[in-house]
Amino acid sequence: MKNILKKYGLSFFAVVALLFVQAYCDLALPDYTSKIINVGIQQKGVESEIIDKMTDKTYANINSLTSVDLSKYYEKVSKTDANIKKYSYLKDGDVYVLKGELSEDDKKSILDSTIIYSFLLNNDAIKQMGIDINPTTIEYYTKSDTNNFDEYLTSFNNLDESMKKQYAISFISSEYERLGINLKDLQMNYLFKSGTKMIVLSLFIMVVIIATTYISGRLAGMVAYDLREKVVRKVMSFSKSEFNEFETSSLITRSTNDITQIQNMLTMVLRMVLYAPIIGIGALVKIININMVWVLGLAIGAILVLIIILMLFALPKFKIVQKLIDRLNLIVRETLNGLPVIRAFAREKEEINKFDKANTDLKKLNLFTQRLMSLMSPLMMLIMNETIILIYFVGAKHIDAGTMQVGTLTALISYTMQVIMSFLMLSMLSIMAPRAIISINRIKEVLNKENTIKETKNLPFDNDKIGELEFKNVSFKYPDGDEYVLENLNFKVPKGSTLAIIGSTGSGKSTIVKLIDRFFDVTEGSILVNGVDVKDLSFETLRHEIGMVPQKGMLFSGTIESNLKFGNDSLSEEDMEKSLKVACAYDFVMEKNEGLQYPINQGGTNVSGGQRQRLCIARAVAMNPDIYVFDDSFSALDYKTDASVRKNLNKYCESATKIIVAQRVATVMNADQILVLDEGKVAGLGTHEYLYKNCKVYKEIALSQLSEEELS
Repeated sequence: MKNILKKYGLSFFAVVALLFVQAYCDLALPDYTSKIINVGIQQKGVESEIIDKMTDKTYANINSLTSVDLSKYYEKVSKTDANIKKYSYLKDGDVYVLKGELSEDDKKSILDSTIIYSFLLNNDAIKQMGIDINPTTIEYYTKSDTNNFDEYLTSFNNLDESMKKQYAISFISSEYERLGINLKDLQMNYLFKSGTKMIVLSLFIMVVIIATTYISGRLAGMVAYDLREKVVRKVMSFSKSEFNEFETSSLITRSTNDITQIQNMLTMVLRMVLYAPIIGIGALVKIININMVWVLGLAIGAILVLIIILMLFALPKFKIVQKLIDRLNLIVRETLNGLPVIRAFAREKEEINKFDKANTDLKKLNLFTQRLMSLMSPLMMLIMNETIILIYFVGAKHIDAGTMQVGTLTALISYTMQVIMSFLMLSMLSIMAPRAIISINRIKEVLNKENTIKETKNLPFDNDKIGELEFKNVSFKYPDGDEYVLENLNFKVPKGSTLAIIGSTGSGKSTIVKLIDRFFDVTEGSILVNGVDVKDLSFETLRHEIGMVPQKGMLFSGTIESNLKFGNDSLSEEDMEKSLKVACAYDFVMEKNEGLQYPINQGGTNVSGGQRQRLCIARAVAMNPDIYVFDDSFSALDYKTDASVRKNLNKYCESATKIIVAQRVATVMNADQILVLDEGKVAGLGTHEYLYKNCKVYKEIALSQLSEEELS
């Protein structure tokens, strides 16, 4: 799993980078909304609380109130033609324009002085006396003990910073009007610019989301592709021992359903789970200085409690779901494969009931988990809505007290929703993660399964023993078995000769075949192919030397041609026709309109059992191996075809060694050697004539099938 993720590390980091970009842009939108309300609507487009342009009279008065030398920061603009073009508000006199950045201390001093000057302008007592506000009257008023100026300063210093800013902005708006600046135009310009920025930012976010979705979807798809390939490759390397540990239905579920669960989980992680903490932490940073963070903390605590409670109930159930899916797949596969037998025994009703029980168990468990997890979304929405109501309630009090603006409250709600939505995204993880984790563990079980049969080396063949097969003191018992299935087998099959193996059911005939092709390893002794122990050969080298025809004929979906080329891609049409003739399959293939292109269904269900078996024989012949192994492959053929196929094999494959496992004495009696098995031991080895005279087991089998005259 780690290696797969390392392979796509670049794509992963690209997704993370895009998520950071998306989060940055998403976090910027509430700021724009807040500014549109605060600045664009409430402040009529006035952005800063520091006055940036003022009349010469205002300049002189504020300069008399502040300790800052305003000449350092403000530039006097006189009424000239050039300046009028640049500064449209130059009408009745000189204007002072802010020209540089202010230090924080100077900003505070100018802000305070602006507000004090605003107070003096709007003081009712001064207005009634008709006093002109100028540096002289300002000095008198601020220093006189009879004007209660100290009381005003005390109340001024107790004001919240936001209130001070609002006083200053109100004064700046009035000053703009005195300068002849159209506040409506200023407001509309600000709203238009801010709105345009939000539209562009939203379009950019859309592009980032599309890119993130594409890359994350492709990444998850490629990881799923690699996992399926690794699982299939691993399963292909399994011996019979490993297959006994994993049911076929379970392997199908693992390579399809389980990997799909992992793919969906990875997609969600890349798109939502990684994004959730980024946007959540970012939103928290944005609102950390607002004195309502406790509301958000309360909401987060409620969400965490909800997720923990639901997981405690749901997690144990998710572990059972995959096992029930395996069970359902097993029943469906068993029913489809065994349908003829089910019908023959009139067991349709019982099989339907068995499927219905497995299906009902899965349905009930899925309904339980889905109902449980379906509570999460409405409960999360309830928490979010209650949080918003609480923010409105508390925020309204702050607005009424003048310590918060409406736009700030709007931004706070947006950021709060982003934090809660991030937890909602993480809660989705809690729904999918349990099943995905179980699926990951099931995939790991397959990938980490150590093969009992391993390739160690690939020694060269002994050229003097090509086509030779030898068993030396071979004994075998299954990995989980206590008793030997085969004991002390010793025989040698020279090149070009035919060895027939016969015995009663369960005597170990097919086990010998599995040992030759190394589907199992011998427990004791050794098997030599072309003079080399099969354990010292690679699987590919060994199995290219052996043309195997299994007991149950197996064809693959495709055409007759594709099945004949299964072991030899470079097969010519002439070679295919020769193989078909050897297997006595040429006539029935050529009778079909499509010929070699005749379509074959999965498992070869659209041809008869005998035809399927002959095509399997033709496929083995097409490989042109040094050794043929026929595992009761003639049982589906009639006696005439059986004899014809064996005659053709002796004629066209004369130099190849042939191992024939059979039940019919007629099939084996012409072999160069016949190996008779009885309960896993050699009961006899020799020609038909020798065994008929000297082997009691062979004679009993022979007489049970043929008369003495036929055997003679």
